[in-house]
Amino acid sequence: MTATAPREEQLWFRCAGCASLLYRKRLRRNLDVCPECGEHARLGAPERLRQLVDPGSLRLLPDRLPEADPLDFVDVLPYPHRLTGARAGTGLAEGVVCATATIGGHPVTLAVMDFRFLGGSLGCAVGELITRAAERALDDRTPLVLVTASGGARMQEGALSLMQMATVSQAIAALREAGLLSVSVLTDPTYGGVAASFATNTDLVLAESGARMGFAGPRVIRQITGRALPEGFQTADFLLRHGQVDMVVQRRSLRGRLVALLAATRAGRPTPPPVPRQEPAARHERLADDGAAVTRPAVEGAGGTPTPGDTSAVRDAWDTVRMARHPGRPTTLDYLDSVFDGFVELHGDRLGADCPAIVGGLARLAGRHVMVIGHQKGHTTAELVARNFGMASPAGHRKALRLMRLAARLGLPVVTLVDTPGADPGVSAEEQGQAAAIAENILTLTVLPTPVLTVITGEGGSGGALALAVADRVLMLENAVYSVISPEGCAAILWPDRSAAPQAARALRLTAPDLCRLGVVDEIVSEPSSAAHDDPAETAHRLRAALLANLLPLLDVPPAMLVRLRRQRFRRFGGANRAGAGVGRR
Repeated sequence: MTATAPREEQLWFRCAGCASLLYRKRLRRNLDVCPECGEHARLGAPERLRQLVDPGSLRLLPDRLPEADPLDFVDVLPYPHRLTGARAGTGLAEGVVCATATIGGHPVTLAVMDFRFLGGSLGCAVGELITRAAERALDDRTPLVLVTASGGARMQEGALSLMQMATVSQAIAALREAGLLSVSVLTDPTYGGVAASFATNTDLVLAESGARMGFAGPRVIRQITGRALPEGFQTADFLLRHGQVDMVVQRRSLRGRLVALLAATRAGRPTPPPVPRQEPAARHERLADDGAAVTRPAVEGAGGTPTPGDTSAVRDAWDTVRMARHPGRPTTLDYLDSVFDGFVELHGDRLGADCPAIVGGLARLAGRHVMVIGHQKGHTTAELVARNFGMASPAGHRKALRLMRLAARLGLPVVTLVDTPGADPGVSAEEQGQAAAIAENILTLTVLPTPVLTVITGEGGSGGALALAVADRVLMLENAVYSVISPEGCAAILWPDRSAAPQAARALRLTAPDLCRLGVVDEIVSEPSSAAHDDPAETAHRLRAALLANLLPLLDVPPAMLVRLRRQRFRRFGGANRAGAGVGRR
């Protein structure tokens, strides 16, 4: 709902649904729902909290974190200027407000996102604040209620924003393990990395009437598929019909429904005494003592951090993007033939489909049995089309999930090979729950009790890549890329047009040397002097050496310690830990 004229903007609003002119006080009395047509206007986080919690019970959690611009990102405006404008326009420190309160007398911890703040985007600070809220819920033994409103991950923070999907998901996993309830309330809009992580991997998922949720937005889907979208696509009722939410709730009923759910789940078990709460810094220090268990220098000849003489250190980012997309670049099936032995492919998600963009199965690596899962593109146009260009459907992510869980039951390490422009953005993928499928993979990987080793071999695109990349060690081929969004997509949103894609590629810090400096990648696997596609045999030799060097130490780590260290790895990507960690301007 928007103001009709400057003189009337504080008194009258025109409904975006039916165009009725509404008196502001009447609208507020009706919880910002149009009394004529039922259109639910977007709410800021402060107003949302006022509507949900018991009067006088709200206690805001600290929201100030050190200033951080990890990529020194500049598009038409420097990123710090955008943050300053968002703070001035909303009165908020960041795009989420976290608090403790009671709802109907039941203690809860809340994290409420605000779309007015840079589109509710998920950056390091937002991820840190939501993670701290989940940790507070764990320490206080209270349910966690998340209210989501987001366009997705924050482009200006590149792959570090992508990591927040895993960071928050592992905090949700900790609540699951402790038997504490987590509830997500989807509001309009909830898309991208938020939809594909904590918005859909909670115990209960409620959708406010009028909310829209999906992994890819409608405009992106129309552009990619060239198809008209079905009536009511990605709306709350659409989500309910396709089994992706527990219920759709009118705003006037939302508080009452939450009270009923909290009462029912609280009645199911006695409330244990609260656990003494540790501050995040102390938590990090305790875990850091264990972190040395698998930290080791790069193996000679297998990769490592770049040196001034490396071609990867001087190659332009846009040139690297084009190299990563080269049709001759070795695929997962190529590596399964050249790096591994005795591959036996396993098919199907056991729910009705077998996605050709994901291949996986049992194999041997230097005589050790492993489960290998990877994206499969192809070299010819026909192969690319048949494999959907390596873009996995929900069935593909569920097939990968099935194989990961099987590996854990059999005590086998998991090796994943990532090469995808992103997850399938099609209409059918959204109907089948793409966001939830990715979210479940991410959450499961945070607790998988077996070694997980990931290699970014070509393109590592957004949540579709992260669905296979929440690992103990993440390696990256020298000419691969890994990013929260494609350079073309970033340019189309933040620059005047797509012709700025090369500039966006440089700003996103998506190359292996950049990501190694940021800590997203643990080791770079060098390629032959030209590129992997010019000498696949030598590339396979180097990859095999790197896999063995990284996998063998993990085999000696007890499963519980593996999970703990994996969580520590992703917990460090929070905003408080990224301050001052920029890679420098170029």
